[in-house]
Amino acid sequence: MDGTLTQNDLSHVVEADKAHVWHHLVQHKAYETSDPRIIVEGKGMRVWDQNGKEHLDAVSGAVWTVNVGYGRKSIVDAISEQLMKLNYFAGAAGSIPGALFAEKLISKMPGLTRVYYTNSGSEANEKAFKMVRQIAHKRHGGKKHKILYRERDYHGTTIAALSAGGQPERNAQYGPFAPGFVEVPHCLEYRAQWDLSGEAYGRRAADAIEEVILREGPDTVGALCLEPVTAGGGVIVPPPGYWERVQEICRKYDILLHIDEVVCGVGRTGTWFGYQHYGIEPDFVTMAKGVASGYAAIACCVTSERVFDLFKDDASDPLNYFRDISTFGGCTAGPAAAIENMRIIEDEDLLGNTTRIGEYMLDRLGELQDKHAVVGDVRGKGLFLGAELVSDRATRAPVSEKEVGAVVGACNAAGVIIGATNRSVPGLNNTLCFAPALIATKDDIDQIVDTVDVALTKVFG
Repeated sequence: MDGTLTQNDLSHVVEADKAHVWHHLVQHKAYETSDPRIIVEGKGMRVWDQNGKEHLDAVSGAVWTVNVGYGRKSIVDAISEQLMKLNYFAGAAGSIPGALFAEKLISKMPGLTRVYYTNSGSEANEKAFKMVRQIAHKRHGGKKHKILYRERDYHGTTIAALSAGGQPERNAQYGPFAPGFVEVPHCLEYRAQWDLSGEAYGRRAADAIEEVILREGPDTVGALCLEPVTAGGGVIVPPPGYWERVQEICRKYDILLHIDEVVCGVGRTGTWFGYQHYGIEPDFVTMAKGVASGYAAIACCVTSERVFDLFKDDASDPLNYFRDISTFGGCTAGPAAAIENMRIIEDEDLLGNTTRIGEYMLDRLGELQDKHAVVGDVRGKGLFLGAELVSDRATRAPVSEKEVGAVVGACNAAGVIIGATNRSVPGLNNTLCFAPALIATKDDIDQIVDTVDVALTKVFG
């Protein structure tokens, strides 16, 4: 993998793409006069486009997915071997990789016992929402059906997932939404809503959730859905004291705690799951992106035996089970890839590497903050980090989206792919996002940060 393309002339591929592919997250008008980027090859931390240009990928496939890096032959071999044996059977029956990965996954998640396979993070969250609603009807006369979600959090693209979405620009023009989803305030201390700091701020942000519960009526609230670290809403690490108080509140009002680990899960923050930094005990954990590092489509909704038992307590009732299916949750490539993905993380100590290199990268981003007044805040956990750009540190007024785009573009031109908050919160799409693969080295981080340094100087002086 050196950027030497296996096909010398890709002009037909580019034309076919321009004529027929509807890309994600981009305005296509520009492609009338320019070409879309086609990623042709990948190895380790680097990818090559149709022009043979090499890029260091600092966002793991653009959306925080390729945790163990590109070109992992052992994962490809595991998928190939499994597909020759059995490629698919609906989830009403089991499969060998499905059973073995579930066992391995649960061994990393004390207190949880059951894995429901789906094919995307949005769908995994939908399953949890449906379980909460069914429990409400089974146990509470349908009343305890409301699902709380947090401002700035994101849980997927379906209508129900958007109904639980705290990013107004992502939701714009897609309503009306499903009823029974209620927003609670965000917990970003940098954009403080209360005149407090540290643990006092964390507890106050959690208390704001209790205020919403009391306003809605505790007997109407079935679940609280949160990201352990808010992703596309600005890479927000909750303040100390927050999670402990959230757990207290959920137990006090008999509210199921649903942790969305679609981004943070399987090593991204330096633990197997982001919630494990905080000692909390969730009732649902959903995951997708890093589960198989993008080598196959797989997502999971994991829950406790307590929740599982609620769906088999009266076998004589024809409605007394989870009447749901995910067609491609029956694919065997996903769990086969996930088993090998997890082995790589264990054998190469990628959790340890993520912690060490993540701390190094946070320090390096801190150097950028010291050097550039436009860097108002740097934050993150493990190899999931952000740098919020402001035009005035005193007022924390955000820079324009055009300027953020210029920084991203300058990095791309220099051969480093970084991310930025995109169509999330109006006026606050001003955070640069970094999520390099868990295999990143200090040299990789230096290249990323040094490139951002030059880009900031180019755009802001």
